[in-house]
Amino acid sequence: MITFIQRLGLAAAVMLACSAVKADSLDPDLIFRKSTTFNVLTPNDKLAVYGVDDPIVEGVACHYTAPEKGGVSGALGLAEQTSDISLACRQYGPIKFKEKFSQGDVVFSERRSIFFKKMQIVRGCDAKRNILVYMTYSDKLVEGSPKNSTSSVPVAPWGNSGDVPRCSDYLR
Repeated sequence: MITFIQRLGLAAAVMLACSAVKADSLDPDLIFRKSTTFNVLTPNDKLAVYGVDDPIVEGVACHYTAPEKGGVSGALGLAEQTSDISLACRQYGPIKFKEKFSQGDVVFSERRSIFFKKMQIVRGCDAKRNILVYMTYSDKLVEGSPKNSTSSVPVAPWGNSGDVPRCSDYLR
């Protein structure tokens, strides 16, 4: 028989899982995958490279590499993925800010386990140097990971355009 406390805990876990799915951004673009281990009857462990555009800063894209566990738990979508994620962000066109943002705003987020772990890419502005700074990390309800990766994008002119916006002008 399930106690009231257990039901409450189960309800909280379901609500957290639903909110984590809802909070995730649009699906990233899969660029490619490479196997890192060979499993005979189940999917291999892989490294996958994905691309995402910054939804607020036009002209900036980030690519991240994330490990994907294979095996039975990976095939069923039950594996808790590791926090070893690398990140590189670059300017690919003229930079235009669509709206104001706060330091540490989430650019992209995805679940890394069924319930409590997610990976996030967040954005900041180094106002002194006019550089956008992106960081990826994973967090977990009880215990996050100190593993992280950082990438910087100088806000620079593009083509013949002499206009260079200041990221500090768009901070809230």
